[in-house]
Amino acid sequence: MNQPNASVPVTHLAIGGVIAVVVLNLLLRSLVKLGGPLTTLLIATTVAGGMALWFVWRHQRRPQQGERRRLLALYGGILALLYLGLLAMMALQDEPSPMGLLIFGLHYFCYPLMAWLVFARRK
Repeated sequence: MNQPNASVPVTHLAIGGVIAVVVLNLLLRSLVKLGGPLTTLLIATTVAGGMALWFVWRHQRRPQQGERRRLLALYGGILALLYLGLLAMMALQDEPSPMGLLIFGLHYFCYPLMAWLVFARRK
């Protein structure tokens, strides 16, 4: 069993999670033609669960508080940058409405929220 180590790098896990989000979104939304908030929740839950399982399998323990914070900050931050880029491309085509921005933001917040729920400290 691995000794708990606060310096476990979570960068690769966060980047892998972002890549999984992008690939699953492309597959489900483009090829399978699924869409909407249910698809977003499905992808967010699947990726967050996969990241948690990978961490436990790789390190034989649950992530410590600092590791959870770093992972969520990297995962949410990278996704936020990608979503801002997507929003900029949308704005170049047509000005999004306030309701469109709200829905767009809710789709983004599903990903870090699900990861936070999956990695939440259990008693």
